[in-house]
Amino acid sequence: MTTPAGSGTGFGSVSWWGLSPAVDLQAESPPVDPDSQADTEHGTPELNVLLLGSVDGRHLLRTLTRAALWPRRRFRFYVLENNMEAVARHMLIFSLALEDPEKMGLQERSETFLEVWGNALLRPSVAAFVRTQAGRLARLVPEPDRLAEQLPWLSLGALKFRERDALEAVFRFWAGGEKGPEAFPMSRLWDSRLRHYLGSRYDARRGVSDWDLHMKLHDRGARVIHTSEFRRWRDTGVAFELRDSSAYHVPNRTLASGRLLSHRGERVAARGYWGDIVTGPFVAFGIEADDETLLKTSNGQPIKTAGEITQHNVTELFRAMAAWGRPRATQGDPAQVQGDADGSPEPAPVPESFTVHFLSLGSAQTLHHKSCYKGRFQLLYVACGMVHLLSPELGACVAPGGRLIVELAQFLVDLRQEQLQGFSTRVGELAQAAGFAPQPGARSSQTFARFYKAGDSAPSHKDPAVGSGTPPPEVLVPPLEATNPPPEDLTQPLEGGIPPSEPLKQPSESQASLLEALVPPTGSQTPKPESLTVPPETNSPIPNF
Repeated sequence: MTTPAGSGTGFGSVSWWGLSPAVDLQAESPPVDPDSQADTEHGTPELNVLLLGSVDGRHLLRTLTRAALWPRRRFRFYVLENNMEAVARHMLIFSLALEDPEKMGLQERSETFLEVWGNALLRPSVAAFVRTQAGRLARLVPEPDRLAEQLPWLSLGALKFRERDALEAVFRFWAGGEKGPEAFPMSRLWDSRLRHYLGSRYDARRGVSDWDLHMKLHDRGARVIHTSEFRRWRDTGVAFELRDSSAYHVPNRTLASGRLLSHRGERVAARGYWGDIVTGPFVAFGIEADDETLLKTSNGQPIKTAGEITQHNVTELFRAMAAWGRPRATQGDPAQVQGDADGSPEPAPVPESFTVHFLSLGSAQTLHHKSCYKGRFQLLYVACGMVHLLSPELGACVAPGGRLIVELAQFLVDLRQEQLQGFSTRVGELAQAAGFAPQPGARSSQTFARFYKAGDSAPSHKDPAVGSGTPPPEVLVPPLEATNPPPEDLTQPLEGGIPPSEPLKQPSESQASLLEALVPPTGSQTPKPESLTVPPETNSPIPNF
């Protein structure tokens, strides 16, 4: 019996977490030009970064927490995703990271993040937090003034009105605006995806997961992922079990996404789980650590699991993020920087501000038409699922001497070595066509390809080698769910979902994006990915099928 296993469909059509370690974007960007300080606000140079497909915000968090190691900069992150659910997850993650420590302690914030970010099922207390935060964000999105006041780090000005409406609808769904667990039966949807993916090998799924782990992920540098945690995630979708297993039973609605499917010749909106079921969220924070003792081995086996390393790294990230969460009113007060007259210790210097700008979903090929983006960015980051968007037009948005970092497909377990090499070669060709050249002195890496803007003098600064990564790829061949009506238990009809008049084009919605990089299509052979939206909620439910 032929099954989708090995075809790449296990990665799904929506990315929820990164499949490569987090990157310090300052380490990847050109060095600060002292002469530029006079031309910037407050005499502090800016770092403008454009990220395509950064999914979970891990690169931004790592960059902010390591800012003290570099000359002071004002950060401007421009994030372009392929669905509004990913934008909503960004907002939720940053709201959690910047939560007032007096309202939520460090351990509680770290554990809440791990569960919301990487678990298919949540504890009731975490689910209640998601509902509360989602309700707050849903009220703020349609009110720009209140949004700017309460979330000064966030900018939604580049989104279209219909995209803001879709974003609000996502938060409304998270907040529980629809009926209980039946609205998103995660356990059943997860099991259906597994059955569809494994086919006749479903009964031997433990053997399949062990093979993928030991013969692929371990060989590619993820040896700290333990067999038991990987099996548990493959079976249930729970990657981080921080309490008793019985505590996890509430569906994680932040992993739900809408999709337009063909059913009996009609386009029908359905909600389901279309994400990764083969690699897991362990790679992003769990296979590297600044504390080398976490990576030690005993008798050839790692002493810490990927889950333990992830929890340590995330806790340290959130500890460092406390400085960024201070009220801006105190950030520029010289009296507080120098300490009180009674000799109390001086507080740590407060970092410069940062802003996360979310761009319109289909704007990658039109950014260069706006003068404000042309030559603006010192660094361009492209996830492997967005590689097909790398073009001369996008390259025109990078400043002379700017850098390009492209995520490779190292942790896509369904790909063979020759496919990985072919993908890497194709990335080099696309980068060259976009006006970039390989970065001199960059350490050889199987996780990232690094380039600089060609046509300018070669950079004299050699970036520190950062063996880290970026967000997850969006797939390889069009998932079977996208080309044929899926089994009925694989989806949930959208309650009151009506597709917008102009479906949002999703550049990396299907695994066609990586195929485009490996074998560029021509003419009518160009894949046309499915549309992916969460339509505004209405009172007219879509019929079940």
